[in-house]
Amino acid sequence: MGIASKKQSVQDWITQQWVILFGSRIDKLKYRWLLGPFGDINGVGLKFIDQLAEKEHLIVDNQTEKRGLIQSINQLNLSENEIESLSQSVIDFYENTSNYELELKVKWNPFFRIFGILLRIIFSKRIEQLNVPIQSIKNPAGLTSEIIHMLDSNSKEIKRIIWFRKFKSTGQVVYSGVYEICTIPSGKTCIKAIFPLPNGNATVILAPRVGMIGELILESTGQEIGESGFYFLLKDTKGHIWTKFIKSFKDRLVVTSKNGRITATQTLTLWNMTVLNFEYKIINTGSQ
Repeated sequence: MGIASKKQSVQDWITQQWVILFGSRIDKLKYRWLLGPFGDINGVGLKFIDQLAEKEHLIVDNQTEKRGLIQSINQLNLSENEIESLSQSVIDFYENTSNYELELKVKWNPFFRIFGILLRIIFSKRIEQLNVPIQSIKNPAGLTSEIIHMLDSNSKEIKRIIWFRKFKSTGQVVYSGVYEICTIPSGKTCIKAIFPLPNGNATVILAPRVGMIGELILESTGQEIGESGFYFLLKDTKGHIWTKFIKSFKDRLVVTSKNGRITATQTLTLWNMTVLNFEYKIINTGSQ
């Protein structure tokens, strides 16, 4: 059995050992589609970006003004009919995300809200990651939104895309997520969001499809390792990689454009119960 590193906080060690005890050790080559950057034990946040640049010999792109979560909608390998029906505004949001600001409203299930508060106190504020707001952020300027493209220092090709968000009033990090495209074992192309944690990460794999009114629907509905869903990953003291697939946790994001306005709703559920809802108003500032 693997052992999590003892040179870290007790709460992080307990969480990582839980992944080892109830998860599975995986082969790096076989599960390449699942792997992503890990954080160090001394926090994530802004530190992670500098650490990632050093580890992977990357530089931050400070020249390109328009930066997206994905480089092209074609990366999602949607069908021709889906591409034709998908809202052009939604496409532009994903390809030029840096041109947009987001207003956010949060609605917690009262039963789970206390767990959200404990998560912030025990983990999120300390490690500067997954710092989910407990209440709505009504002012669009209340949250900063930065898309960071990291380039290969030699070829200047985009190697990593990071969505970095923080509270403007306090400077506290909301999350630092690495976004990329992956192909799961079934052959389905998905969006992968990687949230670095000490000695590991939390990874959400979302399968895309287009709805009846041209909305983009991203869902994690898998039932086992190898499908879309929520994964914890970590590295033990011997360098072995472990993962725990949380099949009871589901994420559904719907991005819609109607009458020139882009909105998004995100619902997180656990054991088929709604944990919280995010409602986003997405504002294009690129032409202002």
